[in-house]
Amino acid sequence: MADFSYHQQSQSTQPSFRFRYRDDPHQQTLCTQVAKAATAVTTGGSFLVLAALILTGTVISLTVVTPLFVIFSPVLVPAVIAVALLNLGFLVSGGFGVMAITVLAWIYGYVTGKHTSGADRLDSARHMLLNKVREIKDYGLTQQISGGAQTY
Repeated sequence: MADFSYHQQSQSTQPSFRFRYRDDPHQQTLCTQVAKAATAVTTGGSFLVLAALILTGTVISLTVVTPLFVIFSPVLVPAVIAVALLNLGFLVSGGFGVMAITVLAWIYGYVTGKHTSGADRLDSARHMLLNKVREIKDYGLTQQISGGAQTY
């Protein structure tokens, strides 16, 4: 972006306007730096005043409301506990619902043949379990044939 800036030439007393590029950081004028500083001071001061007003309002409202908290505490404390438990219940039930939907989506993907994450581990565990069942079955058959198995 380009702008025109006001510069004094050293040979003549006439001011001249010179075209310069803003992208060059070495050619920032004093005017630009003053504008930045004024903006920073104005913004910072505004936020400081706003923070002071909010702090004053908080202290005043706490002073006014504290006696009401003391008077109504037998009602407010159980109400706060009930609301907290209600919110916790909704949060936990929502979490379990999301978990159930995730599991059902994973099972659907696995059953339809999509190779979802963890499917290879599930397949290897299933094969290991089937191999173990076959070993136990073969062991039982050999014991029964050899007469080693006793009936009670």
